[in-house]
Amino acid sequence: MKKIRPLAAVAVGLVATTGLAACGGGSGGGKSNGAGYNAAVDKVINTSDTKGGTLRLAESDDFDSPDPGNTYYAWSQNFARLYGRGLLTFKPSAGPDSNQVIPDLAQGPGQTPDNGKTWTYKLRSGVKFDDGTPVTSKDVKYAVERSNFTDELQLGPKYFKAYLQDNPTPYKGPYKDKSPEGLKSIETPDDSTITFKLSKPFSEFDYLVAMAQTMPVPQAKDTGLKYEQKIVSSGPYKIDSYERGKSMILSRNPHWDKNTDPIRKALPDRIELQLKQSPDDIDNRLLAGSLDLDVAGVGVQAGTQGKLLTDATKKANTDNPLQGYLRFASLNLHVKPLDNVHCRRAVQYATDKVAMQSAYGGPLAGGDIATTILPPGTVGYTKFDKYPQTYKQGGGLDDQTIAKAKSELQQCGQPNGFKTKISARSDRPKEVAMAQAMQQGLKAAGINTEIVQYPAGDYFNKYVGAPEFVHKNGVGIMLMAWSADWPTGYGFLSQILDGRAIKPSGGNNLPEENNPAINKAFDDAIGNVDKNARAKIYGQIDQMAMDDAVDVPIIYAKALLYRPSNVTNVGITQGYGGQYDYLNLGVKK
Repeated sequence: MKKIRPLAAVAVGLVATTGLAACGGGSGGGKSNGAGYNAAVDKVINTSDTKGGTLRLAESDDFDSPDPGNTYYAWSQNFARLYGRGLLTFKPSAGPDSNQVIPDLAQGPGQTPDNGKTWTYKLRSGVKFDDGTPVTSKDVKYAVERSNFTDELQLGPKYFKAYLQDNPTPYKGPYKDKSPEGLKSIETPDDSTITFKLSKPFSEFDYLVAMAQTMPVPQAKDTGLKYEQKIVSSGPYKIDSYERGKSMILSRNPHWDKNTDPIRKALPDRIELQLKQSPDDIDNRLLAGSLDLDVAGVGVQAGTQGKLLTDATKKANTDNPLQGYLRFASLNLHVKPLDNVHCRRAVQYATDKVAMQSAYGGPLAGGDIATTILPPGTVGYTKFDKYPQTYKQGGGLDDQTIAKAKSELQQCGQPNGFKTKISARSDRPKEVAMAQAMQQGLKAAGINTEIVQYPAGDYFNKYVGAPEFVHKNGVGIMLMAWSADWPTGYGFLSQILDGRAIKPSGGNNLPEENNPAINKAFDDAIGNVDKNARAKIYGQIDQMAMDDAVDVPIIYAKALLYRPSNVTNVGITQGYGGQYDYLNLGVKK
């Protein structure tokens, strides 16, 4: 999945704490507000303040983890805001407004006296956990320490660890370092103040603290990896039960106070999330009215698209946003012969992107053909194509493009092609279909592949995000989708291209790209207070990565999403990758 400080150039997009009560769609007792095809892309529709009922949700697999400090899927961070409050969050809105970060647990955006090396936040007073104890700045400090400095929690990014000043003796995290002071560069002089001291400027730090890792965790209640079974809530809902692979049930947090939380409506009495559900069954239940939303946000299955688009009534309940995702294939630099750049470039030329686009749903529900890693609309995007392809009239890459691929194979010492594996998520049929289309296209150039499938809930933790597994099993090509942590080139690229983001598990730099020039460019960009200079560097990073041929861009993702008419306060959030914003959903009785 996806903030800035009150430097004049960076405070643009942050809204003042006053007037936030209107975020998320206004009021009005359930009256429809312009519902229709694509109505929720640019505004919140079917607005309501009516409380009560049960919101029924489903997912085809499971969380990577529901623990806010150990999660990275965009839908998971979107959903976690129901039971957790970060310092800032994306504005519950639709359209461009939803890319803004606004105060949540904090009273306002960060204050930085030194152009981005020191950041201070003041917490709202009166916020309580679901056990009635007050939320303090120490709980936020502890949340950041456990999510970034422990060996156990590896599923989320490690931005804080990369940029916070370390202790004189390197800090090992709260599970190993029992000193009461913890990480000295996070200061909590009182219960409502938290200050982060960085080793180098980070000009987009407000975006960072809007991630789930700043949702407070009381140290006395932390049980490491087992914390996901008994998460302490700071939001309007508490978790009554979580059974991995089965369900999560939420009910109201009796200690949540609306006066401390001007952005949440907290409408349903109960929220039910069913896990490991068949994607086709999810679609059928949505259309039958026995389910309210698919929380994965990846759109309906191919067989459902026709049912929606040929029925005017059903089509009026659909949205087709450009999601800000890139669907792509990563080529691992340590799986032979993809350790040779020319073999990787052969894959770039021989990948039939049109066939893969069709497999995922075509231009409407799949997306537009991609040639860059940065998608359009992201700060730093520039249009270019280093591996141009041409196609036969009846489909498939033409002889000229295949010849380019074979020339690269000659240069990498594999004139007869080679064998490798392509991975896809087993519970995402459209992604598996993309893998099959890629397999067929590569074969035309002599590259033979075996498709291997792994479940989405463990895809990055145990499989493609674990380098040892990838190397041992020879998984050279890995399909994935990615959206920005926040809508700049740094927020999109750093976790998938910066060598310092490579982790033993739970990583997203699947190629294991570790180009010193790219790593330095990230530091040069994020330390620069000039947003135009940053944007230029982000574009250069994209160019360098495509020269290295580590990722094959396939489609700038779109999805056909369905929203039953009984769901209220529905809008597409760009902050969480073009899915529905879950923060203020309600249901008509």
